[in-house]
Amino acid sequence: MITAIYPGTYDPVTNGHVDVITRAAKIFDRVVVGVVDNPRHKQPMFQVPERVDFLKKALEGVVDNVEVDVFKELVVDFARRWDAKVIVKGLRVV
Repeated sequence: MITAIYPGTYDPVTNGHVDVITRAAKIFDRVVVGVVDNPRHKQPMFQVPERVDFLKKALEGVVDNVEVDVFKELVVDFARRWDAKVIVKGLRVV
């Protein structure tokens, strides 16, 4: 079983996020969407429970091998906690 993580703030979740998650879910056995609890690089507009709820609603009925989890530790430690072999990241094009 190959687990991938997709870390981010998701403040707010976008169609681009959902697209990346959907694509990753087709490639890997399990995708864990990691919501950063207290990002140091910016002050989120929404609280963690709201961001988690937004993600769950956006992914409802879309994919079944995706889990949403909150993390405070370094991304590498979050990956180890889930025994992930892959980190998924999107690409922003301006």
